[in-house]
Amino acid sequence: MVEIERKFLVTSNSYKDEAFKSTRIIQGFLNTHKERTVRVRLKGEKGFITVKGASRNNGLSRFEWENELTKEEAEALLKLCEPGVIDKIRYEVKYGKHIFEVDEFYGDNNGLVIAEVELMTDNETFLRPNWLGEEVTGTIKYYNSQLSKKPFKTW
Repeated sequence: MVEIERKFLVTSNSYKDEAFKSTRIIQGFLNTHKERTVRVRLKGEKGFITVKGASRNNGLSRFEWENELTKEEAEALLKLCEPGVIDKIRYEVKYGKHIFEVDEFYGDNNGLVIAEVELMTDNETFLRPNWLGEEVTGTIKYYNSQLSKKPFKTW
């Protein structure tokens, strides 16, 4: 399974009015090696464990495997994670044929808002909402695994 996505900074809060869903996400990392990350996530009442491989094509694509956990399993695994928990609200916004996932970060990453759009191919075109700013695809410091180590407040 290969995930293809592009990542952007967000320039205004108007995405909130366009969102059809929002979910609080708490996540930590069991492993943040550059060749692979292992993430534990509590998304609402569900847990997930995700393994991601190294980024390819300037950060545009990488291997991703995910499996659902119970809330209790996720809570137990979060206690074993490396320091630096990510706390965010994810807003889902349909725009054109795509769904943008807009993450508004809290805690040590408060003030950072990033939008991602998943694509079927590396060169797939998509409509850009007016709140979509600078592209940061492949910029390592914006990866959640790095935000857990070097949060936005320290930049």
